[in-house]
Order: sequence, then C-alpha cells, then structure tokens
Amino acid sequence: MRPQGLRLAILVLEIAGLGIAVYLTSVHYAHTTPICTSGGCEKVQHSSYAMLAGIPVAVLGLAGYLLMIGAVLARGAVAVLLGVFLAVVGASLSGYLLWAQLARIHAICIWCVGNDVVIALVAVLSVARFLREPAPS
Repeated sequence: MRPQGLRLAILVLEIAGLGIAVYLTSVHYAHTTPICTSGGCEKVQHSSYAMLAGIPVAVLGLAGYLLMIGAVLARGAVAVLLGVFLAVVGASLSGYLLWAQLARIHAICIWCVGNDVVIALVAVLSVARFLREPAPS
C-alpha cells in the first residue's frame, strides 16, 4: 500500500475510534447505560478500570484519537513518529484494559472490544507508514 493509502486508512480508522470514544464519553457524563449486546458494558463502564488517574478512560481515548488524527493529517517525520507513538501507547492501554475485562471484571464491553480492534489496526498501519514513508531529504 502506498503512503497516501496508508494515511487514508489510518484516518478512517481513527475517525471510527473517535466515534466510539465520543459515544462512551457522552455515556459517562450523561450517567446513562451504553447500548450493549454483550451484557457487560455497564459493569465494565462502572468498574475501577474505567478511570485512570481520575480521568475517564473514554476521555483519554477521545484525546488520543484527536491527537492521532492531527498527526496523520500533518506531514513530516515528527508527525509520523508521533502517530506511531500514540497508536502503540493506545494499543498497549487497550490490551491492558482487555485483560482487565477478562481477568478482573469478568465482563466484556462490546464498545471497548471494538475500540481494541480499531486501535490495534491503527498501530499496525502506523508502523507500516513509518517503515514506508520516504525519509526527508
């Protein structure tokens, strides 16, 4: 895939991830129950793992996706490196939270799993972009 195609694929995935983060953030602050087919979303959303340093994880996701969208729209080596860094950190955090759902909370949030898939794909494509992006001359 060409660099432009990678950037577009990353951007589309990041917009999808942003949509998930916006939804989960709005659910958090509206104090409502998320629409959920797995039956575990409410349990996950009200667990201690839904907050990190006093900040809702959904808000962290929202901020992360906004930063990643900015990085993928920007040009240059710094933007590419920032995109890789943010995506890998996001995927690592998502992996930890997936472990928490399975091992500690004993419930699955389908929105969270959807985000896990999105951020994992963003991380893989961001690394591919880094490896294929022409070096500045």
